[in-house]
Amino acid sequence: MLNLKALVDKPTLSGDLVRLVPLVAEHAPDLFKGVNDPEVRRLTGTHRVFTFEEVERHAATRAEQTDRVDLTVLRAVDGKVLGDIVLNDLDADNLSMGFRIALVAEQGRGYGTEAIRLLLRYAFDVVGLHRVELEVFDFNPRAIASYRKCGFVEEGRARDALLWEGEWHDALLMAVVSTDNI
Repeated sequence: MLNLKALVDKPTLSGDLVRLVPLVAEHAPDLFKGVNDPEVRRLTGTHRVFTFEEVERHAATRAEQTDRVDLTVLRAVDGKVLGDIVLNDLDADNLSMGFRIALVAEQGRGYGTEAIRLLLRYAFDVVGLHRVELEVFDFNPRAIASYRKCGFVEEGRARDALLWEGEWHDALLMAVVSTDNI
């Protein structure tokens, strides 16, 4: 059964490496640096450059959203902002949501994998979802490996989904369901 209150009450989730806390305006300065970083933009397929005001407004309004969960990924030892992680695109009838993560600092150190596992546990055990799905571009093997490690399975491919610097790239469609052994 879907627990909509779990989407309204934004959680704090803790692991050994990271803490996931509700995204708020105070996180905007750190996230702003990251969302406009050329490599982060490439890995997420984001053509647009954001203003600080847009990032701050976005962060400040996440608590109001009742159909999604936006959390900031903090390094557990010192609270450094590493990025954000999101459950979005609620399909209540099918107990499904979309997923995305954007680490803007300290990639490749296990922080993302732990953050994903924490959020998936919340999605399945607390929210009551059956399915969590994502898209990742074919040129991001580090993310693909992390998603696979967390139980995501490739279900398909959207061919030529992203035009980046004159080259076409596929988007891999991946999902994990609550009945998978994760």
